[in-house]
Amino acid sequence: MGKKVRIIAFIALCLIVIMPLTAGGSKDASKKADSVVLTMGSWRADDVTGWNALLAEYKKATGVEIQFKPTNPPDYNATLRLQLESDTGPDLMFARSYDTGEDLFNKGFFADVSNVKGLKENFTEGNRAPWTASNGKSFAIPLFAVVQSVFYNKDIFAAHGLKVPNTWEEFLVVCDTLQKAGITPLANGLADEWDINECFMMGILPNFVGGYQGRLAYESGKNKFNDANMVKAFQAMADVAKYCPSGFEAIGYNDSSALFATGKAAMYADGSWTLDAFADMDAEWGNFAFPAPKGSKAAITFHADAGLTMNAATKHPEEAKAFLEWLCTLEGATVTAKYLPNGFYPMINANIKIADAHSAELYGLIQGKDQDVRFCWPRLMSSEPSGYVLMNEGVISVMKGQKTAQQAANDFANGLAKWYKPN
Repeated sequence: MGKKVRIIAFIALCLIVIMPLTAGGSKDASKKADSVVLTMGSWRADDVTGWNALLAEYKKATGVEIQFKPTNPPDYNATLRLQLESDTGPDLMFARSYDTGEDLFNKGFFADVSNVKGLKENFTEGNRAPWTASNGKSFAIPLFAVVQSVFYNKDIFAAHGLKVPNTWEEFLVVCDTLQKAGITPLANGLADEWDINECFMMGILPNFVGGYQGRLAYESGKNKFNDANMVKAFQAMADVAKYCPSGFEAIGYNDSSALFATGKAAMYADGSWTLDAFADMDAEWGNFAFPAPKGSKAAITFHADAGLTMNAATKHPEEAKAFLEWLCTLEGATVTAKYLPNGFYPMINANIKIADAHSAELYGLIQGKDQDVRFCWPRLMSSEPSGYVLMNEGVISVMKGQKTAQQAANDFANGLAKWYKPN
């Protein structure tokens, strides 16, 4: 009899344990989903507040927590690789464009995100390209980009009856008018070298070489790197030299920013990341797109800054993929835009509302225009002499009067011919 009692008691105990699990199974499953915590790696250490706010909105909507864990920017590539190789990498991570990101994809660390819903539907081919591998697969979704444009002092323009130029030829007339009035037209200098190349030369290039498709024609060998359009672009840089500050050869990037900020120069070719530097400027200012030569189609440099991908070995692939898919929606892009720093913009193929007036004006410049990244980034940076170095040397040489535009274009083409094979 005692044995029976023990058996009955055991069965009763099992029922007591099982009943809550079966009765509340769906509720507990929901709690389990709510408890998922993902990590996100990034090189944007300055953006912790914004990303935490963005991810808090996502958690409120989905119950999934994502912790933003940035790395010191110069250390990001090495740190991320070490984490991935030791199987301690984040679930989600910022992805470098082109070769650097593709290398991690080819090694199996980045997941194939080609089938993320909304990626192909809501992003142009050009904006997907920086994170598209040579085999056609996507190793990250486009996250945000920056714009190359011309900052201009609206008060100075108004005082001299000037309007935003619609063509490159009109731009040079504006420069000439300002100079004759005793005003320095352009704040740009050469001392730091990179900025005149990235911000000015590669800002005007899409207008001179045919935008995204034009760049592809150079990379494929259809167009020669020293053709007439490339010569015109180098000549354009030679033409603006006389409108830069006196002694521009020794003026650095910060000096240029200060000249514009203090009203000592009317215009400044720079990137959108500089927007907040002029927030307290004692003048009305804004931005206009680099104008195209008369008869050419307007294009703009909307340079890919960061993509986002998921760890191929994440323990939460469904949740990680769901976040990527959310970023590929209008809702996700709108929330992202709200928390990105001024001058950094979602790359989705839609007109997102931007709160800051100056940032919104600049963002509006990309609407309706052909967009492309900086000319040398996709294919011309992987060997020596790199296209970047060659172009930089050419721009500085023509602006100093040491080479003609044709010579600079020839040197650019000849240097690349030492290693680059059209694809």
